[in-house]
Amino acid sequence: MKFVILIMMQCVYLVNAQAADVVMSQAQQQNLGVIVSPVGKNTLLSSRRFPAEVRVAIGQERVVSAPQSGLIDHLYVAAGQEVKQGQALAHISSADLLALQRDYLQALTQKKLSQKSLTRDAELFKEGIISQRRFLETESAHEELSAALAQRKQMLGLAGMSDTAIAKMNPVTGMNSGITLTAPIAGQVLEQMVTAGQRVDMAMPLYRIAKLNPLWLEIHAPLEGLPFVKVGMPVRIPKLQASGKLIAVIRNVNKADQTMHLRAQITEGAESLFPGQMVEAEISLGPQKSSFSIAKSALARQGNEAVVFVQTKTGFHPLKVKVIFEQGDEAIVNAEFKGDERIAVSGISAIKGTWLGLGAE
Repeated sequence: MKFVILIMMQCVYLVNAQAADVVMSQAQQQNLGVIVSPVGKNTLLSSRRFPAEVRVAIGQERVVSAPQSGLIDHLYVAAGQEVKQGQALAHISSADLLALQRDYLQALTQKKLSQKSLTRDAELFKEGIISQRRFLETESAHEELSAALAQRKQMLGLAGMSDTAIAKMNPVTGMNSGITLTAPIAGQVLEQMVTAGQRVDMAMPLYRIAKLNPLWLEIHAPLEGLPFVKVGMPVRIPKLQASGKLIAVIRNVNKADQTMHLRAQITEGAESLFPGQMVEAEISLGPQKSSFSIAKSALARQGNEAVVFVQTKTGFHPLKVKVIFEQGDEAIVNAEFKGDERIAVSGISAIKGTWLGLGAE
């Protein structure tokens, strides 16, 4: 019973001690080797520059490929030129395209004949001249030819022919021996991969076109900064006067250097950047009022909790802090600091002993 009462008294004393300030004169502090230092701002991310790569945003880049094998007759644009959507890029002469058009026209003719047969048999069946089976066979043949025609039309579309060009085709007007390739989006031609007079195969890339505003920035930052970054934070490229904001915090660690992957969208000054360019980026964490940087030696541990000793006129005031990250001699903590406090960074054991009443009568 006495043991339980003793433990309860010690707990009450400890709580009271934690609430009380430590009275310690300047002379005592000097004799005990106590050194104080100002509280610093959280500089884990905000005061540093991180390597980043400029990239074209998803959905803003297209590769124009040859829809059919053939010979390139003309190239109308070159790398570096700005193009509009639908603008002519190149012209390809293709024997394979002629074969596709021939198949389409044959299917078109067969469907027209089938349509006439279906109309005739429908009238004959209505008058009772032919059987229902005969009518159903004619109807089935017409549906098969309609499906074949639709297939041929889709193949011409995949070959690069527009619906308007396909609609104008008929056995009288003849066929087109070439395809004019157009820009699928407005932007800049980043790369020209072929030359005029060159023979190309189907699906061979010819041009790469991209819209260059806005651009993406792929940033590699210390993994320890993960608790502090949020989507929407401002991002700057100081040397190039470009800026934007974070749009993604990717939960995938780079195995090579153990950094986290952040993505920003650059909307201001994007014209000074080039896809593939390596730059240095800054992330603005904002005020971060509750996050501060202190010396790790300033922490006084109590189980899973930690306190620091803030200097006052009469000594020190114990303040509980939450440790977020520790690296080397630095610790990032969340605490109710104003920002101008000075805390003890040396002689912590002596202050803690006085605080807990060690040596007291």
